[in-house]
Amino acid sequence: MGLDGRTAIVTGASRGIGLAIARRLVRDGARVVITGRTQETLDQAVQTLGGREHALAVAGKAADPEHRSQVVAAAVATYGSVDLLVNNAGINPIYGKLLDVDQTVAAKMVDTNVLAAIAWVKACRDAWMRAHGGAVVNLSSVAGLSPSPGIGWYGATKAMLSRVTQELAVELAPEIRVNAVAPAVVKTKFAGALYEGREDKVAATYPLGRLGRPEDVASLVWFLLSDEASWITGQTVTVDGGLTLKGGIS
Repeated sequence: MGLDGRTAIVTGASRGIGLAIARRLVRDGARVVITGRTQETLDQAVQTLGGREHALAVAGKAADPEHRSQVVAAAVATYGSVDLLVNNAGINPIYGKLLDVDQTVAAKMVDTNVLAAIAWVKACRDAWMRAHGGAVVNLSSVAGLSPSPGIGWYGATKAMLSRVTQELAVELAPEIRVNAVAPAVVKTKFAGALYEGREDKVAATYPLGRLGRPEDVASLVWFLLSDEASWITGQTVTVDGGLTLKGGIS
């Protein structure tokens, strides 16, 4: 029931949650193509994944159409398929109230966090999944489930991604399953501003008493991509230490 013989693309996987997901998939037998902005950092990640036999790195921006084409082509040429896709790449360069959000930056966030994810799914469908089937997991956020002061626009893009996940699940069934995961605060560089310098205080708001680890998210993503989840599609599954039971991240 493992992932032997399957190939996954994991975007934004040079470190943090993306790298943990790639590591979990490799552990279960998959080959992975990881993306990120810096080739050197990606190459270092590949070494931790066991080298080219298990992983390939292609640098570029998730929202760049040429980069997407290059990654998908490299996956098929190197490993023979594109069976799995994890849309992990995302950006959140702003903090503040919605009415203060710069419109240009807001549009860029939609482009990267939502439209690029749709385009990645299309590229993988056209190259392999339409004929052979596949599974997709999108990285949403608990910030998309309830008001999230300071990161409201980021949350709005993640809410949009969860809604897109539902639409894609219907449009692409039965050949391709599409789900999303919604983490709370996970200890990564990306989320550092939300807990650094006050981790104990933030962790105390979680029923399970700690912040998330990248591996917590990776295990759920692995499950949703695997045949163990073969009757699950169109869902956004929280992995949040119980935080949303208390009404959100504010």
